[in-house]
Amino acid sequence: MSRLLSADFAKLKKNKFFWICMAGMFLFGVFMATMDYISTLQYGDYEAQITNVLFIYPLVVAILIPAFVSLFVGTEYSDGTIRNKMIIGHMRTGIYLSELIVCSVAGIGFCVSYIIGVLLAGLPLYTINTGILEGIAKLVLCSFVMSVAFTALCILTAMLCQNKALTAVINILAACFLLSISIYIMSRLREPEFYSGYTLNTATGEIDVSEGEPNPDYLRGTEREIYQFLNDFLPTGQAVNIPGQGELSQSPGLLAAYSASIIIVSTGIGVFAFKRKDVK
Repeated sequence: MSRLLSADFAKLKKNKFFWICMAGMFLFGVFMATMDYISTLQYGDYEAQITNVLFIYPLVVAILIPAFVSLFVGTEYSDGTIRNKMIIGHMRTGIYLSELIVCSVAGIGFCVSYIIGVLLAGLPLYTINTGILEGIAKLVLCSFVMSVAFTALCILTAMLCQNKALTAVINILAACFLLSISIYIMSRLREPEFYSGYTLNTATGEIDVSEGEPNPDYLRGTEREIYQFLNDFLPTGQAVNIPGQGELSQSPGLLAAYSASIIIVSTGIGVFAFKRKDVK
């Protein structure tokens, strides 16, 4: 296993797409922090906080990880590397886990690269509220586990499909589909329970606020619990909610537990299927 990891990490260091993604995420972090600060100068009522832009990266890595994993593992197949690993005696379980570990490190690297970019550009510009550092750290760790869950799902597809182009299409389309579902779920959960009523008083010309009316689109009971579970369980749901600092999510610990369950189940299925796969 150590030899597999050593070889795969050496390959990762030479992977141009990996370094392009790392540089892109770093520059994106610098750009977002700078643009957010410029907005604070233009709009006086806009509150300058580094958390405004610190948690944007989960949405980006939700698309970046499927693309990277598909290309990285797909190249292993197209170059015959995986077949050669088995020929020289490496166990299929070790091969699968090595790919998972290396790609997971790459995914976390994308997250860290963005965070470093934001901090380097933002720390000289913003004042940091030390009271929220613990909450920030929990969300960051939660996002790391979420990125590993994304990676585990993508590895499952990449290790069972030897066609690099097809793997990339499946993973990226699946990520986009799940993101669309999660955005819809979030919009439903954000529906207000009551609508405020407004009427124009023709005598005074003023607008009177009446009692709120029930919103028929507001989720209640079991239906809301199902939506809330999907919002917390799906990695894309976490990717959508972490930028809002967990506004519509449960505790970070529960989110991490959901991600961990996805990692364990998908890895177990992947290893079981890969052991029985005919690798050409």
